[in-house]
Amino acid sequence: MQIIKDRNISNDDWVIAREIDDAAFVPKDNTIFPFSYWQLNSGDLLKQNTSHAIWIDGDIETEQLSSHLNHLSIIALDFPAFKDGRSYSHARILRDRYNYEGELRAIGNVLRDQMFFMLRCGINCFEVTEGKNAEDALKSFNDFTVRYQAAADDAVPIYKLR
Repeated sequence: MQIIKDRNISNDDWVIAREIDDAAFVPKDNTIFPFSYWQLNSGDLLKQNTSHAIWIDGDIETEQLSSHLNHLSIIALDFPAFKDGRSYSHARILRDRYNYEGELRAIGNVLRDQMFFMLRCGINCFEVTEGKNAEDALKSFNDFTVRYQAAADDAVPIYKLR
C-alpha cells in the first residue's frame, strides 16, 4: 500500500487489523491494531521488542491515550465517512495538549480535498485510498497558500503577521 508521509510518497508494510478476535489474535510486526486490544494486552505487548501502533475511531476520548503515548510509534486515526470529523479533534489534542511527536496516520475514507486540513491538524501520514493517485493527493498540500487561522502546523494566525 502507498502512503504519503511527511509529504513524500512511499510504500508501507504496516497492516491494519480492523476486525480481531481478542482471544485468538497474536499481533505480528508491523500490525496496527485497535486501541481496545492495546488496552487489554499492553502489559504483554510491552514485553516485545517491537514498535507498537494502534488505530482509534471517534468513539473514544482522546484522554484515554495519554498514559500510553510514549509506547506508541504510530496512532492511526480512522475517518469512516466524509461527515465524521472527530479524528481531526483527536489529532489536534494529541499534538497540542499531549505533545505527541510520533506518526499520526489518517486511515479510512481519506479524501484529497481534506488532506490539507488534516495536515494542519497535525496528521503527518496519509493512507492513499485504493485506486487513487498518490501524486495527485500530494498536490493537495499546495491547494491553499494563505492560512488565516492558527493550527497545529502554524501557531501564528495571519493577522498577527502584519
